[in-house]
Amino acid sequence: MPNQATREVDTATLRRVIAAASIGNFVEWFDFAAYGFLATILTREFFPSGDPTVGLLKTFAVFAVAFAFRPLGGLFFGIVGDRIGRKRTLAFTILLMAGSTTLIGLVPTYARIGYWAPLLLTIIRCVQGFSAGGEYAGACAYVMEHAPRRRRAFFGSFVPVSTFSSFASAAVVAYALESSLSSAAMVDWGWRVPFLIAAPVGLIGVYLRVSLHETPAFQALEGNKEVAHAPLIETLHSQSWNILKLGAFISVTALSFYTFTTYFATYLQVAGHLSRGTSLLVTVLALCFAAASCPLAGLFSDVVGRRMTIASTCVFIIASVYPAFSLGGSGDLPHSLLGVTLLAIGAVLSGVVTAPLLSEVFATKTRYTASAITYNLAYTIFGGTAPLVATWLISVTGTNLSPAYYLIAVSIFAMIGGLSLSETSRTALEEAGPTTESASAAKSVKDALERSI
Repeated sequence: MPNQATREVDTATLRRVIAAASIGNFVEWFDFAAYGFLATILTREFFPSGDPTVGLLKTFAVFAVAFAFRPLGGLFFGIVGDRIGRKRTLAFTILLMAGSTTLIGLVPTYARIGYWAPLLLTIIRCVQGFSAGGEYAGACAYVMEHAPRRRRAFFGSFVPVSTFSSFASAAVVAYALESSLSSAAMVDWGWRVPFLIAAPVGLIGVYLRVSLHETPAFQALEGNKEVAHAPLIETLHSQSWNILKLGAFISVTALSFYTFTTYFATYLQVAGHLSRGTSLLVTVLALCFAAASCPLAGLFSDVVGRRMTIASTCVFIIASVYPAFSLGGSGDLPHSLLGVTLLAIGAVLSGVVTAPLLSEVFATKTRYTASAITYNLAYTIFGGTAPLVATWLISVTGTNLSPAYYLIAVSIFAMIGGLSLSETSRTALEEAGPTTESASAAKSVKDALERSI
């Protein structure tokens, strides 16, 4: 008879689990998307400057500052999640995220309160970053600990689906506002609408998460009284090497994701001289394509394995990123759409394989802590800085293609780290992590010694 950690979860429960995990993830990324899509308006309203490039750099700097708090949030919520469970922790993260996102829609602008405006915006963004630090890794663990072993990437792919859908929804809202409102109305109040939407959606997410049960894997830990008393110490002691290896791969997940979803809409305007409305339309179409492609990428990863998916992802990004930026800067609508679609494929492949890896690489006892640290450090260093670094590279080098070279270099680094991981697609989650591997190795040595005697 299967134990509590390995029993199959019925389809109806699995659907509710995916919905609960996805809606919180949707709220988290909806705000980050809205901030990126409305960057040029936020620059004028909160960071007025005689130099548009300087203002844009300040706006993206605040975007990056929020990511500096993600590792702290990941550390805090990871420890909490490994101590009290996934469900209650995820209910709190979505409540904090939705509340802080709503506050952005209420903050007065620079014209109203002067320097207090960018200061308040920065503080709220830091709260968002802190809450987001515990969201994605926890959502992935929640789904993975319910999913059947041989279909983890497929079911886990619906978490990235919610991510790309949230960006598409934010772009649709921004595009609809741009099309229906005058420039004065958009600057006056229209930009606030996307942030205020977070309140009702967040409440729905809280209800869904509170109404579900804890994962079978964590219930098994509680039943066996094996819950980690010091998750951080145990994580650093047993899983530091895997954190470094997986973090190296997630660097390209983070960079490709934010290059595609957040920065490229600005790139189409600055390099390709497309209007804001047209660039948003191109981005929406590519995001819809990305969301629809995630389950296919999940099926691919379940069939060929994680290491083959890692290799395929990095090779594709290296080969496609230069053409993508060249097409995006052409100023031609069909070419721009093709360019952003190439970026979308790389972001989908890397994002989908990352979801199961976050749970498969680390042991259940410290899974939330280890995966949250790994994911958020990589996203802080490579994801949150992506728009800032790309804008800076173009201003320093004078070429619009310089961000492509940066993405190629990170892809090579990611391939080295990712391929140093063991194949995990067929491993049961209760067998995951170096602690179990070490125990198995020790047992094998012991058995060999006994046989020799």
